[in-house]
Amino acid sequence: MTSSSASATTPALWVFCLCAEWCGTCREYQPLFNQLAIDMPQARFVWVDVEAHDDLLQDLDIENFPTLLLADAQHQVRFAGTVLPHGDTLQRMCKAALAGNLPRVPDAEWQAVLPGLLTLSSN
Repeated sequence: MTSSSASATTPALWVFCLCAEWCGTCREYQPLFNQLAIDMPQARFVWVDVEAHDDLLQDLDIENFPTLLLADAQHQVRFAGTVLPHGDTLQRMCKAALAGNLPRVPDAEWQAVLPGLLTLSSN
C-alpha cells in the first residue's frame, strides 16, 4: 500500500485503487495514479494491494483491475468499480466527484469497506 498526499488536511476526495502486485496492468497504471496524486493535492490517493489487505475488503471479490473506490469528504462512496487504466479517465472522474457530479453509490458492501480503507490512508 502506498499513500500520496500533498496536504495533511482532510481531503475533499478519497481515491482508492484496489490492485494486485502481480498484475501487469496495475504496475503500468501506478505511475499515472501517483502523478495524479501530485497534480490533485485536494484529494488523497491510496494504492491498496487487495491480497495484502483482503481482510479489509470483507465480502467484496475484486476480479478486475484497476478497481477504484472514490469517496467524498463525508465518506460517502461516489464511485466503485473497474475502470480503463488511463490517467485521463481517472482525472475526469475525480474532477466530476469534486464538483459534486457523481451520485452516491447505494451499494452497502462498498460503503462497508470504506472505514477500513480509510485507516490505510493514515499509514
